[in-house]
Amino acid sequence: MAAVAITAIGLLYGAVAAGAYPDKPVRFVVAYPPGGSADLIARVIGQRLADALQQPFVIDNRGGAGGMIGEELAARSAPDGHTLLLVSISHVVNPYLQAGMSYDPMRDLAPVSLLVSVPNVLVVHNSVPVKSVPELITLAKSKPGQLNYASSVGTSLHLAGELFKAMTGVNIVAVNFKGGGLAAADLQTGRVQLSFSVFQTGMALVKSGRLHALAITSAKRSQLLPELPAIAEFVPGYELTGWLGLLAPTGAPSAVVNKLSGEVSAILRTPDAQARLLALGADALGGTPEQFAAFRKNEFAKIAKLMSRINSKPESKK
Repeated sequence: MAAVAITAIGLLYGAVAAGAYPDKPVRFVVAYPPGGSADLIARVIGQRLADALQQPFVIDNRGGAGGMIGEELAARSAPDGHTLLLVSISHVVNPYLQAGMSYDPMRDLAPVSLLVSVPNVLVVHNSVPVKSVPELITLAKSKPGQLNYASSVGTSLHLAGELFKAMTGVNIVAVNFKGGGLAAADLQTGRVQLSFSVFQTGMALVKSGRLHALAITSAKRSQLLPELPAIAEFVPGYELTGWLGLLAPTGAPSAVVNKLSGEVSAILRTPDAQARLLALGADALGGTPEQFAAFRKNEFAKIAKLMSRINSKPESKK
C-alpha cells in the first residue's frame, strides 16, 4: 500500500508539474554562435514554443568547443524543464574527439525531441577554377595540401569534409571556426577556398555571388534545389546529413518532457513552421523522447564507425 501511495503521489506531482509548466521564462541554450543555421532554426522553434506555452523562451547562444560549452552549461542546470538545449550532430561526435570531458552527454542530457535534418552543401569560392565535384577532386589531387576548407570540430562541416577526403583520397586542409556563421567572412574573401557548409548558410553565400555550389551531401538531391547534384552521384556511397535535436538536463520530470515533446511535434506539423524551416534548408522531423533516444543511440554507433574510417584529426585551428 505504501508503494502504491508513493507511486500515486509521484504521478500526481508529475501531472501538476506538467500542468503548471512553464511557470517562468525558459532558458533555451543554443550550443553554437548567433547567425548560423542552428541559431536561426532555434529561434523559429523557440518563438512558437513561447506562443504555445505563454512564457518567453530566451535564446542563450553558448558557442565554442564544438558545442561542448553549451552542453556542459545545460548538463549542470536544474532539471526542471526551464533549461533546454539545442544540439547538432556534434553532440554524438565530441566523445570520440575529446578526452576527459567534464560531463557525459549521453548520461547527463536527456532527449526531448528530434527537430530537423539539415543537409550540407559543397561550395567553392569563385577563384577556384572548378564547376563540378570531379573537377574539384582533380584539382585537389594536383595541389595536395594547398586547398583549405572551412570546418568546425565535431560538426557536420568537419565530418563531411573528412569523409570526402577519406573517400576520394584528396588532401585538403581543415581551417576550424567556432561555427558556420563565423566562417562566412573568410569564405567570401577566398581566404578559405571551400566548405561543406550547412545548406542555408552555404546557399546564402552563393546568392552573394562570390561562391558557387557544386553538390549536396545528402544521399539524394534536395527538393529545394533539385538541379544541384548529390556528391554520391560522383562518389558512390557518400552521405553525411546533419540534424538538430532538443535536450533537457537528465532528471527533468517526464510529464514536462512529454509536454514539451508534444508541443514541438505539433509545431513541426504546421505548414507555417515547415515552410520557414525548409527555407533554412531544414526538413521538419519531430517525434517522441523515446524515438529521439533510439535515434541518438544509432547516431552514436554510426559516428563510431565513421570516425574509425576517416581516422583523422583537424589540421589547424581558427
